[in-house]
Amino acid sequence: MAKITKKRKEVLAKYDRNLAYGLNEAVKIVKQITTTKFDASVDLDVRLGVDPRKANQMVRGTVTLPHGTGKTIRVLVLCTPDKEDEAKAAGADHVGLDDYVQKIKDGWTDIDVVITTPNVMPKVGALGKILGPRGLMPNPKTGTVTMEVGKAVQEVKAGKIDFKVDKYGIVHTSVAKVSFTDDKIVENAKEVLQTIVKLKPSAAKGTYIKSIFVSSTMSPGVRVEQKSI
Repeated sequence: MAKITKKRKEVLAKYDRNLAYGLNEAVKIVKQITTTKFDASVDLDVRLGVDPRKANQMVRGTVTLPHGTGKTIRVLVLCTPDKEDEAKAAGADHVGLDDYVQKIKDGWTDIDVVITTPNVMPKVGALGKILGPRGLMPNPKTGTVTMEVGKAVQEVKAGKIDFKVDKYGIVHTSVAKVSFTDDKIVENAKEVLQTIVKLKPSAAKGTYIKSIFVSSTMSPGVRVEQKSI
């Protein structure tokens, strides 16, 4: 068995891994046990009682975090020339079409979100094998395939995120940075959790939210007591 480092021992001594904590308390603990030198992300892991292989139990949604993500989101808009000015005015980092399609085919993915218009989806669809695995594929359900590209860019820049349940039934998403105040982290986390609750599929039977953990990029997870949400 791997030897536990002194630092790790100190971290584990600060809380009981078998206990569930109120959300406010869990956030405090995560901030205490985060030892990274960089401003780590605060992540939520929510295990759901759904079978994601069944289309009627898929949990996917978008949420605008009240205090933003704390990250600089790099946005690429793939659109026809008539939409370029709107996208640029809204703050898109990259705007174009054929040249960017080629760049992506050549392996460039130095972006966080891709927004496009429905009329260019055939060209964007060809990038599925590259964008899909990286979670960058535009989708009408998440508002990233739209004629209102300016509005979509502004929303993403303001802290709109999308999430979906993975094949293990877990929603994993970043909700803040460790440098945020406790209150801001809690409010962002609650916004995500309430959205997940609203998205409960009618086909899902039994316990819907099985467990909630909050952690930072390099910290162990702290279990959150569901009643505190």
